[in-house]
Amino acid sequence: MRYGRIGAVVAVIFAILAGEWLWLKSESNPPRGDGEPVITTRAAAPGGPFSLIDHAGLPVTERAYRGKYLLMVFGYTNCPDVCPTTLNSIAATMELLGPDAEAIQPLFVTVDPDRDTPEVLAEYVAAFHPRMIGLTGSAEQIRQVAQAYRVYYSKVETGDDTYPVDHSAYVYFAGPDGAVLTYLKHDAAPEAMAAAIEKAMAAAMEKATTRPTSAAQPAQSAAIPPKT
Repeated sequence: MRYGRIGAVVAVIFAILAGEWLWLKSESNPPRGDGEPVITTRAAAPGGPFSLIDHAGLPVTERAYRGKYLLMVFGYTNCPDVCPTTLNSIAATMELLGPDAEAIQPLFVTVDPDRDTPEVLAEYVAAFHPRMIGLTGSAEQIRQVAQAYRVYYSKVETGDDTYPVDHSAYVYFAGPDGAVLTYLKHDAAPEAMAAAIEKAMAAAMEKATTRPTSAAQPAQSAAIPPKT
């Protein structure tokens, strides 16, 4: 009988620990990317102010894109497969969105500022979409924007200039106020991306039209941020 009670206690403790582990795992990893907007009141949502250099060599901040929806991806021009595949999908998504795409600004933010100069980025993004803007900056500026969007990246030392950069590969979709509305897996089909973006835009517009105007309402983000 005593051993039975001990076994029961051990089972309860194990269940509690397992529940804690699953909770922590769900907090540290985003859902597997169906693009569904998810409401959250977490203070540490992704996104925020940034100061970078665009592919024309001009300094820009997040305020330059206020009033536009942002389709934002982090990567680097020497990326062998994930980045070009993702950018091709974004270009196809913009085509599928038709007139709605006019309200969206696609952005490609490098995580390899040492090699990705404005000139390099200008040539690179032009190969994918005529309205895509490449953004670079100092190592510290890139660190800050990556931290704001919870983007993981790490240069793999090879001793020469052919090094790869490991990085996370989510596509962020932000509203006209800069708040991230949803995010998508990099390998989502353009049709799935377009559907998720249209849904997020419709939800954002509905929220904007139903928001009380008599008193200022605090802004809330509408995405569960990936932690890295």
